[in-house]
Amino acid sequence: MSAQEVATAFVAHFYSTFDTNPDGLAGLYSPASNLTFEGTQHVGMQAIMEKLKGIGAVKHTIKSTDLQPSASSNAIIVFVTGSIQIGGDNALHFCESFQLVSTAPGAYYVHNDIFRLNYGL
Repeated sequence: MSAQEVATAFVAHFYSTFDTNPDGLAGLYSPASNLTFEGTQHVGMQAIMEKLKGIGAVKHTIKSTDLQPSASSNAIIVFVTGSIQIGGDNALHFCESFQLVSTAPGAYYVHNDIFRLNYGL
């Protein structure tokens, strides 16, 4: 799989799962994973899952996905922009970046995840 194919498949899976079954995201994170959500740090799969599930019902619409190779040959940086509806409220713009690290051919976990809402756009 090319880096582009990995990023495309990951983004589709991540946001579809987040929107329909947030518990299904647990397998994408490890004890070493980091999430910075609106400036607040969450470390480890359990803390990350508590944060993500605590957001409530969400609906993502993806606008763009970009990727770059990481400094490590077994990692990919993915940057996503789009909009998110939380609990049926008006959609807000967001950006999110991920560092995906390979654990085996075709298998990746989220080592870094940074999320920000974009106000005033």
